Amino acid sequence: MNAWDRYASLVTARKSWVLLLVVAAASLGLIGAVGKNEAAGQAPVSLPTSAQSARVEQALAEFPDGGSYAAIVVATRADNGDLTDDDRAATASATARAAGQPSAGPIITSPDRKAAIGQVPVSAELTGFALTDRVEDIRAVAADGLPAGLTLQVTGGPAFGADIADSFSGANVLLLVATAVVVAVLLIATYRSPVLWLVPLAVVGAADRVATGVGTGLADLTGLTFDGSTSGITSVLVFGAGTNYALLLVSRYRDELHRESDHRAALRQAVRRAGPAILASNVTVVAALLVLLLAALPSTRSLGTMASAGLLVAVVFVLLVLPAALALCGRNVFWPLVPHADDRDTMNEGIWHTVAAGVVRRPAVVAVCAMAVLAGCAAGLLTVRVGLPQIEQFRVRAESVAGFDTFAQHFPPGASDPAIVLATSGSATGIEEALRRTEGVVQTWRTGTSPTGLARWAVVIDAPPASARAFDTTEALRASVDQVPGAGALVGGTDAQALDIQSAASRDRAVIIPLVLVVVLLVLLVLLRAVPGSVLLVAVTVFSALAALGLGSWISEYVFRFSALDISVPLFAFLFLVALGVDYTIFLVTRAREETVRHGTTQGMVRAVSATGAVITSAGIVLAAVFCVLGVLPLITLTQIGIVVGLGILLDTFVVRTVVIPALFSLIGRGIWWPSVLWRVEEDS
Repeated sequence: MNAWDRYASLVTARKSWVLLLVVAAASLGLIGAVGKNEAAGQAPVSLPTSAQSARVEQALAEFPDGGSYAAIVVATRADNGDLTDDDRAATASATARAAGQPSAGPIITSPDRKAAIGQVPVSAELTGFALTDRVEDIRAVAADGLPAGLTLQVTGGPAFGADIADSFSGANVLLLVATAVVVAVLLIATYRSPVLWLVPLAVVGAADRVATGVGTGLADLTGLTFDGSTSGITSVLVFGAGTNYALLLVSRYRDELHRESDHRAALRQAVRRAGPAILASNVTVVAALLVLLLAALPSTRSLGTMASAGLLVAVVFVLLVLPAALALCGRNVFWPLVPHADDRDTMNEGIWHTVAAGVVRRPAVVAVCAMAVLAGCAAGLLTVRVGLPQIEQFRVRAESVAGFDTFAQHFPPGASDPAIVLATSGSATGIEEALRRTEGVVQTWRTGTSPTGLARWAVVIDAPPASARAFDTTEALRASVDQVPGAGALVGGTDAQALDIQSAASRDRAVIIPLVLVVVLLVLLVLLRAVPGSVLLVAVTVFSALAALGLGSWISEYVFRFSALDISVPLFAFLFLVALGVDYTIFLVTRAREETVRHGTTQGMVRAVSATGAVITSAGIVLAAVFCVLGVLPLITLTQIGIVVGLGILLDTFVVRTVVIPALFSLIGRGIWWPSVLWRVEEDS
């Protein structure tokens, strides 16, 4: 008896209920020990500590006011008329109240006299929901007691950060409820049973709660941030992948019930057969996610750590808890469609057998047509734009965005959040000359000197925040001040941070995507021991992922009217599509290896599609729907990931796994398995 046989016997034994109690007790203990994830309301921490703008952030602590940032209060009249002296006085009073000070700083009136701005300091230590609460307090206090027709809006860097954090308010509960409802509906539709769906949903739901606890514990141990975005994506992965594993196991269990009168014997055989494929799929995705630890962006490293840990929890629950729960429930859990021992061979009937048989009859035509469809979708990459401006981060109308739009109508757009230049005070003359000759700079002023002799300038540029023009001007600024001898100049601020994050994201794509492909290829080589097959499957999966990115970018731009993909979308979407696409490949091809021994490559693949077509389709629909649940949050980044990954999974499910791979296997024949022993198996006549 090998290890898998012993494991299958353990989790399906009559006393396997003890295992349920042990896992439940351990899970409750873990959740209680780590407590609540306090970082769930924070926006992702994306700035690399080595970036120039990050070094500016560290240096600003030397200045007396370095521990705060300015929220901008924008005053306008509802009728778009000129501001009166009373309006300006009311704006000054509101700004002072919001700052908690007896008097306000200078109130600046726009050249057209239709707007005025004031500043309210916000502590730099505030993040997440604490920052949101502070900005909401500023908005409430500032709006109190205003003259009729005067409107105040709060924008600027702290306000943008607060609104991003606020978008995650209630995110865990909202995502959990929406995901659970989607999974429940699809499981009921799949199993057509009022009972069976409860078992996998309860198991995967428990895994998600434990995964959250593990993520919180890891964040405390490693210093990584288990922020709202990471938490949401991890939850979606746990629910999606966990449900997929459960569908595969339950599907094999139902097949075995047609051969065994004892439900425990059938379950034992199902666990023995499906377990290796589930574990191999999980190891592949986890290995791919761990590659993210090499990323420059802290938020990307956090996602790699937390999501891989969450998927390990999911596979533990599916392989330990689900079999024990099914063994306890018995055969009637499938009611009203209870399978009985009738020795029925389901692999020679049904719609998926018809589809697979039709594909292998004309594999060349089918392969060419299917690949042409994928190529057409991938053509969307030719026009895709990457880099979503800060003011377009929300699907809902946030006040920080509305306030900035109002501000930009009356002031230079960069005035709401000036760039910061630091240099030695002895080089002030050269720095100021360099700033004046930089194209795109409209105003500069010196804002102080630190005790260590570091001078600071505020620089207003004529460009919207985090726009392409802002990035060009920031790079020009850096080039100009670098030419000042002995200045040691650094350029920071919000635009510089966004530029540094974008540069790091580009570096991560160039490094991580090839490494993920290498990891996936190595896993397939170990699993299949077939060089042509492994290379082909990776190539097809990559092609499918590119098609999804192209199609997703088109839909994002022309249907949802988003101006560009966020910088994190290409990497995350490609990673999830490749890793999760290989999931389905492993489900299919491991079954094909099993059938090839008796029926040859072509017929083995036909039988594999017949056996797994329903479960892969169900799993794909569930996973695509679960990723689309990310769209319930107002951040466009998560909406775009949901769109691209959801579309990609559907392409993978209905085109790649059921059409392209069977056609290519039929065309290549048994050579696909070289150098494994299956290479020598003759075709079934």
